[in-house]
Amino acid sequence: MIDPDEPYKTQIAKQAKIIEALINRAERGHEVGGSAYSLFESAIALQTEVWEKTKDLEKALDTLGRASSELEIAYQAQERIQRNLADAMVAMEDGFALFSEERLQVCNAQFRHLLADVEPLIKPGLGFDDYLAAVNASKYLNRDDSGGISRPQPLVKDQGSGERFSSFVMELRNDRWFQISYRQTSSGNITVLQTEITDIVRENRREKNRLIDQQAHFLQAAFDHMSLGICTFSSRGELLVRNERFGELLGVPLSLLKKGSPFQRIIEHVERHEILEHKGRRSKFASWFKVMRRGETMQERCRRRDGMSLDIRTHSLPGDGFIVSIMDVTAETQAAALLEQRVQERTAELTEANRLLQIHAIEQIKIEAALRQAKEAAETAHTSKTRFLAAASHDLLQPINAAKLYLSMLTETAGQSGAEDVVGRLKRSFTSIETLLQALLDISRLDSPAAEFNITSFELGSLLQGLAGDLAPLATEKGIELRMVPSTRWVTSDQRYLMRCVQNLVVNAIQYTECGRVLVGCRLRGNRLRIEVWDTGIGISEEDQTRIFNEFTRAGGAGKGTGMGLGLSIVERACRHLDHPVRLVSQPNRGSVFSIEVPLAAPGRTSVCENPMMEQLLDGSLDLIVMVVENDADELHAMTQVLESWGASVLAAASTVEAAALMQEIGTAPDILLVDYQLDNGDNGIETIRTLRALAGIEIPAIIISANRQRQFLQLCNEMSFAVLTKPVQLVRLRALIDWKTRARSA
Repeated sequence: MIDPDEPYKTQIAKQAKIIEALINRAERGHEVGGSAYSLFESAIALQTEVWEKTKDLEKALDTLGRASSELEIAYQAQERIQRNLADAMVAMEDGFALFSEERLQVCNAQFRHLLADVEPLIKPGLGFDDYLAAVNASKYLNRDDSGGISRPQPLVKDQGSGERFSSFVMELRNDRWFQISYRQTSSGNITVLQTEITDIVRENRREKNRLIDQQAHFLQAAFDHMSLGICTFSSRGELLVRNERFGELLGVPLSLLKKGSPFQRIIEHVERHEILEHKGRRSKFASWFKVMRRGETMQERCRRRDGMSLDIRTHSLPGDGFIVSIMDVTAETQAAALLEQRVQERTAELTEANRLLQIHAIEQIKIEAALRQAKEAAETAHTSKTRFLAAASHDLLQPINAAKLYLSMLTETAGQSGAEDVVGRLKRSFTSIETLLQALLDISRLDSPAAEFNITSFELGSLLQGLAGDLAPLATEKGIELRMVPSTRWVTSDQRYLMRCVQNLVVNAIQYTECGRVLVGCRLRGNRLRIEVWDTGIGISEEDQTRIFNEFTRAGGAGKGTGMGLGLSIVERACRHLDHPVRLVSQPNRGSVFSIEVPLAAPGRTSVCENPMMEQLLDGSLDLIVMVVENDADELHAMTQVLESWGASVLAAASTVEAAALMQEIGTAPDILLVDYQLDNGDNGIETIRTLRALAGIEIPAIIISANRQRQFLQLCNEMSFAVLTKPVQLVRLRALIDWKTRARSA
């Protein structure tokens, strides 16, 4: 019923009305009736309520009294603050104003009297923007050259406090300066402060002038101590600053070098007295002023009449002025002239040296031509040597081959024991000659830059078994055991040279072993195969192990008849070309182990054309027609006798033409062709085989006999499907090869 927010007087009046109403009700209750006790109870209850209301009323009156006292204190504090603010504003030397809701609330006299034409507007309620506009339009402000002043700026937010502020500086006509700053408080009011900074501005102006004067003094002192001649001019060409060196170098009197002297007068003096020359003619120094007015930079080197060289440069300065610098470059010019003279002298020397070099180059060309001719002569000689060796391999082995054929026949026909011994000695002698010639020819081929190798993949086991069969008689003759461990591995190498190397190692082992055995086997070493030859011979000392691979060198302690010392030399050369490492482990009187490492190859099909299985010399009759083509009469006769002794019918011819005529005469093709490769008059065995096969219309089996081991030759033989038999011919291999070729055709 009573709102506690209402004034205390209103609450007290309402409470009085309520009490009065309650008393009237109680009185009306007595009048209406009821027992005395009920009336008493009602009076007691009413009295209790009156007491409670009286207490509440007393509390309200007490609270109202305290509130009145606090309000009185607040009024007094506000009046005191206002008096203090007024006193502070009056005591302030600067103008101060407070804008609330962007309307002027209060200001001091300094703020009001700053600008006379703005003073009538300074009244409470003046808008903040109107105040700024009035200040900006005041006639008492000193305008700049453009007619404007430092404009008031909008309020900017302070990043630290979050309040907005701004300020600007204005100059009055009587050289007074004020800074007007205004800030927005946290309550949204704007305070404006007008601070006079005239003393600060004037002090800064005096300090600036002092610094300018001091800088000018320093600049002049620097100019005076410079070796350059320096002079600055204004945009109108009037002299500003110069040093004494400028007048000394330019040769101009001091009366023309006073401050404010025109640049044109100085130039006219220089031109009139012809003080400067430019490379033998008068300088165009007078035209520089026009160039400098265009803002360009100029440079010119001049010479005075006394011989002094000057380097004159001009540069533009801020404000359209320019600076002229003069440098004495006499020493530099003289040095340049001296350098130029030295360059000319050096050029003459270089020209002479170049002429001598050209003469030397011509002589060098002649020498190179002579060397080229000598090289061509050496290459021609080497080619001739190669052709000679190729011919020697044929011509030297030709009679040996015939002699071996005759010896074979003589061995078969000789019945007397004495004759058989003589034949055996003769055969061993020819074998030694053959071995020596083969070794010399092999070394010559391996030393040749054009040495060729026929690298193929083949099975090693069958070749080692064949080698063991060939060398078994030699081992038996010496009474030692030759054992070959079987192997089924395939390797990649030149088959002929590899087997020749292994053969040389086995022969050496047999020759240098008096008793015991020789073992040949293979060991795997990763992706390579090591072919090892073990013997129980005399062994090799450490000092001999480093030299036994040289030509005609034998190990110490070797007896006579143990070889010529070429076998290991061939092994070293061949394995070096084939990249097959050769190793030696040996101890004197205990034996030696030689090994050759070759790369492994994947198993494949054996090339029977190159490696037919050799068989023992057959005893049966060779019932075949054999065409023999050989240009050497003795060898042709010997081969014919051997073949006829085997039971064959022989057709002998000395050339392709004779062979073709002989085949046409008998009217049938022979069973096999046995042809020498190198024939007379440019003829060769390959053409013979082609011609006879073309005449017969069939592929006649053929064997070509040659010492040629070139790769192209062997590839051609393989393509034409005929076998190659090297000289000197071994009859065991010849008989087995003839039997294999004819059986292959029959099959």
